[in-house]
Amino acid sequence: MAGKPKLHYFDARGRMESIRWLLAAAGVEFEEKFVASPEDLDKLRNDGRLMFQQVPMVEIDGMELVQTRAILNYIASKHNLYGKDLKERALIDMYVEGMADLYEMIMIFPMHPPAEKDAKLALIKEKTTNRYFPAFEKVLKSHGQDYLVGNRLSRADIHLVELIYNVEELDPSLTANFPLLKALKTRISNLPTVKKFLQPGSPRKPPMDPKRLEQAKRIFRIP
Repeated sequence: MAGKPKLHYFDARGRMESIRWLLAAAGVEFEEKFVASPEDLDKLRNDGRLMFQQVPMVEIDGMELVQTRAILNYIASKHNLYGKDLKERALIDMYVEGMADLYEMIMIFPMHPPAEKDAKLALIKEKTTNRYFPAFEKVLKSHGQDYLVGNRLSRADIHLVELIYNVEELDPSLTANFPLLKALKTRISNLPTVKKFLQPGSPRKPPMDPKRLEQAKRIFRIP
C-alpha cells in the first residue's frame, strides 16, 4: 500500500494551497515537509528532486511531481473529480483556468508595495464582481444543478469554493449579489471531508501575513 502523499513547500498557502484543498476534499491524508530555509531548497535542487528547480513538489504514488497544474490534474483524475468524459473535462479545465487568473491576483496581493495596495485591491474587487463571479453564477443558473459540471462534485467546485473564501477574506461583501455561489460555498463546506479541513488545527494555512512573507523572501532569496 502506498504511503501518504508528502508535500514539499514552505509553511504558507502559495501555490500549494489548492493542492491541500483538493487532497483534503478527496479524503486523502497527507504529510508536509516544510522548506524552512534557503538551504532546504538548495538540498532539494542539488539532490535532483525538483525537475525545474521549483516547489511545490509532491511525492505521490512513487513519483515526485512538480508543476501545480500537473499535480492537481493527477489528484483530480485519481479521485474521480475530473468529469466523466472529455467534454466535461474541457469545461472543468475552462472554469479552473478562469479561476486561476483571479486566484493569482489574490495570491500576489500581499507582495505589492503599500503604495500600490489600494489600486490592486480595487482591481481585484472589480474583476471579481464584474467578470469572474458573474460568469460562474451564470453557469450555475443555466443548469440549476448543485455543481458546476455534470451535476456531481469536481475539482472545479472545490477550487471555486477555495477562491470564494479567499475573496471573502479581502471583502466579505463581494459575494453579496451571487446567491448561487454562496449556496455552492455552503454545500461544499458541509461535505464531511471539507468541513474537517476548515476546522482549526487542520493543514489549511492562514492568509499571508508580513511574517510569512518575509520568510518566503528569505527562503526563495527574493530581494
